Amino acid sequence: MRIAFTTELPKEGFRRLEGHTLYAKPNEAEVLVSTFDFRVPREMIEAMPNLRLIANFGAGFNNIDLDACRERGIRVTNTPQPVIEPTAELAFALMIDIARRVSEFDRSIRNGTGQPMAVMNNLSHSLYGKTLGIIGMGRIGQSLARRAMASGMKIIYHNRHRLPENIEQLYNAQYVDFQSLLQDSNYVSLNLPYTPEVHHIIGKPELGMMKRTAFLINTARGAHVHEAALIEALKNGIIAGAALDVYEFEPSISSELLALPNVVLSPHTGTGTWEGRIAMCENVCDNILAFEKGDINKMNIVL
Repeated sequence: MRIAFTTELPKEGFRRLEGHTLYAKPNEAEVLVSTFDFRVPREMIEAMPNLRLIANFGAGFNNIDLDACRERGIRVTNTPQPVIEPTAELAFALMIDIARRVSEFDRSIRNGTGQPMAVMNNLSHSLYGKTLGIIGMGRIGQSLARRAMASGMKIIYHNRHRLPENIEQLYNAQYVDFQSLLQDSNYVSLNLPYTPEVHHIIGKPELGMMKRTAFLINTARGAHVHEAALIEALKNGIIAGAALDVYEFEPSISSELLALPNVVLSPHTGTGTWEGRIAMCENVCDNILAFEKGDINKMNIVL
């Protein structure tokens, strides 16, 4: 098959596609390997007359015009499995960072503005014994829960649907309604996929329900959070802090967020490890080869 790429990716991840025509011209390609940060609009799809499959590199797929694909009968796949552990790992790292003020202390030491080393200076907050509220207890949320449980945290969660009891027991996790999660959590982590229904799921009213000592962690999608409301809450002490890997208007990041000391920022790198990138490439290969064989049971099908 003739395969085109929107973005340069690690070549070692595509060794199993040798024998296919890699890096084909878009107008000749039967397969398009797109990445989660590259828009594939209707105009691009219509300009590729031979296109049969879009093998998206990433778990998200809101970068692709699915309606245009549906009209043409074009298959769309994604790579959900390889992103689980790296994303949960970063969420946990951000939670530790904002709680223990690691980045803040690093900045203050480097620029000489920090407090002297003393018993009652430079205090922070612990994870141990605290409540983590996970919004979106899918595979990434559960992977985060596993790490948090090992750190002595209590896990509560909210989903559209409650998990089976045996899954809850793995993490000693308690299902609660959305409002109770916001009110009872010391740390709130967003780990749900983006749909229009959850746009701005965290806004001014929701931030107002949280504890003034609570922290918000978002490694899911920037549009889950009303950024202006978050900035206002951080400035006015409505919540204690936030740790963000995604932003409402990315790649642009608000100058007000950049100026706030009680925010930890990461450049949308939840899946960004070398190991994770290679695994995602290999998952793309799995989808393409299964498509070639007509084995839809081995494909991560979006459409």
